Amino acid sequence: MTDSHDPSRSPDASMRARAFAVHLLTASGAALALLALLEAVREHWTMMFVWLGVALVIDGIDGPLARRFGVPDVLPDWSGDTLDLVVDFLTYVFVPAYAIMASKLLLPIAGPLVGIAIVMSGALYFADRRMKTDDNHFRGFPALWNAAAFYLLLLKPSPGVATLVLAVFVILTFVPFHTLHPLRTLRWRPLTLVLIGVWAVLAIFTIVADFNVPAAVKIALCAIGGYVLFSDLVVRTYSRITS
Repeated sequence: MTDSHDPSRSPDASMRARAFAVHLLTASGAALALLALLEAVREHWTMMFVWLGVALVIDGIDGPLARRFGVPDVLPDWSGDTLDLVVDFLTYVFVPAYAIMASKLLLPIAGPLVGIAIVMSGALYFADRRMKTDDNHFRGFPALWNAAAFYLLLLKPSPGVATLVLAVFVILTFVPFHTLHPLRTLRWRPLTLVLIGVWAVLAIFTIVADFNVPAAVKIALCAIGGYVLFSDLVVRTYSRITS
């Protein structure tokens, strides 16, 4: 069978159209970020997370589609990687940073400073060529500020605690520990996928319930979040101690 994406073959109009449609799908994440920002300005947190959630789904499917349709070979003048980073910065960093600042859950004086630190550290993180390791981990805290905003609104800690924790996560952006990639890290991958599925169901339930959920749901969400962020660090530390 002939490979329709053979690099030696000149792409026809239909191949270019399919490839560009994938880029349009990725770029739609920027539109969703704008819609999320408009909801954040109105302090409609539930709808903000709905739009960010749709953007997260698109972020999960556009890569496989790009590989399926050979987008880099068909449209070599368009950088899907750059487009993806631009959209990710908006949805993972910029809009959540605004929500965190506007939530009124941080210390009044420190809130704007934390927001500035988030967007600056996030910009630097996305520019770091070492952000992903060879074994499919992220290096440091992987700029998951959408998740940080979610947990802030879920737990509503005291302003002092919230400000301190977020400041620590800014620092952890530059600390060279490894964080699981929820889909690509091979160690304990079946367990990770199950936990991510459970997290997604609980997160949707939480958003639909406008963050008014039982303590058991909050505990489960925090436990899974801790597993993603720190399980590799625990394993490596244990290995060093016992070796």
